[in-house]
Formats: sequence, structure tokens, C-alpha cells
Amino acid sequence: MPIDFRNTNTVWASILAETLKHLGLTTAVICPGSRSTPLTLAFAQHPQIEAIPVLDERSASFFALGMAKATGLPIALICTSGTAGANFYPAVIEARESRVPLLVLTADRPPELRDCHSGQTIDQVKLYGYYPNWQAELAVPALDMGMLNYLRQTLVYAWERSLFPVPGPVHLNLPFRDPLAPLPQLDTDILKSQFQPEAFFAHLPSPGEFSTTVSKAPNQIPKPTPISGNYLLPYQQWQQCQRGIIIAGPAQPQYPQDYCNAAAQLSKTLRWPLLAEGLSPLRNYAHLNPYLISTYDLILRDRQLAQKLVPEMVIHIGELPTSKELRTWLEEYQPQRWVIDPSHHNLDPL
Repeated sequence: MPIDFRNTNTVWASILAETLKHLGLTTAVICPGSRSTPLTLAFAQHPQIEAIPVLDERSASFFALGMAKATGLPIALICTSGTAGANFYPAVIEARESRVPLLVLTADRPPELRDCHSGQTIDQVKLYGYYPNWQAELAVPALDMGMLNYLRQTLVYAWERSLFPVPGPVHLNLPFRDPLAPLPQLDTDILKSQFQPEAFFAHLPSPGEFSTTVSKAPNQIPKPTPISGNYLLPYQQWQQCQRGIIIAGPAQPQYPQDYCNAAAQLSKTLRWPLLAEGLSPLRNYAHLNPYLISTYDLILRDRQLAQKLVPEMVIHIGELPTSKELRTWLEEYQPQRWVIDPSHHNLDPL
């Protein structure tokens, strides 16, 4: 689907729809309304997503819940601002208790139109209490590439949390400023000339990595579906890359030497440098790995050298180091990255 560059809202909403399509979304159940116009248009115009309009929010929410239960995949459930989202509450609770993946997208007024009697406005932040697996309010749409990267990453994490570690509902609250209709604006022209859809969506996780089968028995844990034969496992992708690095953040492993041995083995096998944070135990076992680098902050302050050393792939173990130079470098060049961590938390601030 081509990105809709008519205005800021159409860009934001069409990237949202296209990202979810890449992740595996096939169906969106939409309760039409004014504030959700950008979302409604984006899903309705997408040729690979079935957009189903249902006027009554409560009926729509249980219809979406049933579809998600039948397919085992998240269904997008969309409504406008105000009390519309409150009608989804019973279905959100049911999705939580039944372990059914559901992606609830509520449109909202921007911050400056809240708490001032602007009409059709309630507090939608954490509208469903503790029932969602995860919930967040997104930023107001913007055309900056950094913000579009943030939108993409937030959607990837939302999709993941709707399925893992246990399937359930995820709520994203999306504020939109006027114009809500797809009225042309000139400020999208620069982005249109620079935006490369193939590169932007290239490294999104494939649907096979996320898909699960929802068990009909409530006490059984869902099983992942097999990954297709065309998919390369991460380690296979790493082996094919000649320009990669490993970044190890702060860590307090129960068995430090085993942790350091494993990281060193990966680094030596791939022949990738390993950048170790000061609070990582890897520095205490530097003799295990000839590829260990502890002075990366100083190296990256040389702009010409930093540009020459840009990697194609990055593995970061746990949290990112606190180095601002390192974070700025990664954010500027946006290499493909893998985060290795046992938790379900989002550890990607870039």
C-alpha cells in the first residue's frame, strides 16, 4: 500500500496500517467517528486488510473478540474519542480473562484540547485499568523520521505484547490534531521525496515469528505456529553479515563467568566487536575475548571514524549502555538490531 502523503495525519495513519499489515494484521473492526477519521481511511484503503464497519461499539468489540479467538491473531478494534472506547470495556476484560489477542486503537483529542470542555472528550489514558497486557498513549502525529521510527517500534512492541508472554488485549490511545479529513498540506512534500518504504519496512518481524494458536481450553498455554521455510533464523542472518557489532549493557547475571563466556563465544564466532558497558561484568573477563572494546565512547567522538565504523547489524544484550555517543550513533544510522533479554519489556529506546 502506498503511504498517503496528503497531510500529517494521513502519513501517520497509513504507516500505522502498513506496519500492522507487515506484522500479520488481516482484519480491522471499525466504529466510525470524527476523531478516528485518519485511522478509518487508512484501514479502509488498505488492499490487504479487511475493514469491517460496525456502528455499535459494544457489538463491534465482541465481534472482534470472536474473530481473534477463532484466528489466534490480533484483530484491530478502532473507535473515535470520548465515551466510545468505554463501550469496549467488557470485551477487553473478556480478552484478558480468555487470553485472546486484541489490539484496541482509540482516537483522542490532542493534549491541548483536554480538560477544557472541548466536547466528546474524556480521560482515555489507561482507560481499561490493569486489564490490557500493555497500554500506551502515542505522540501526536509528526513528519520527523525519528518520530515515524518511534511509531513503527511502538507498534511492533504492541503487537508482540498482544501475543506474548500470554495473549491478551493491548490498548493504544492515538491523539490527532485537525485536519482530520485528508485535506492536502504542503509540509509533507519534503518527507515524500525522502521516504523509502522498502527500507522503512524491510526488517519488521514476519507474521510467522509472532503467530500463535489460541487454545480453546483456558488453562492451556498457546503454542507458536511453525516458522515458514523461507525465514532465516537470527543466527543465520548474523553469520551472513560482515559488518556487525555486539553491545552489552549493564548486567548482574547470577553466573557472571558463564554469561561472559557465552558473550565471548558469540563475539569470536561471528568475529564481531563487543562493546561492553562499564557496569557489565564482561570488562572483568576481558581476557576471554580479543574483540572486547571498552573505549567505544571515545572512539565515536571522532565523527569521521564513527561514520566509517557504522555496522549493518547490531545485537544488544539487555539494556543499552548509558553512553550518549553510542545511542546517538545508533539512532543516526539505524542499523538492523536484535535485543536479547529474558524479559518482555521494551528495551529499544531508539
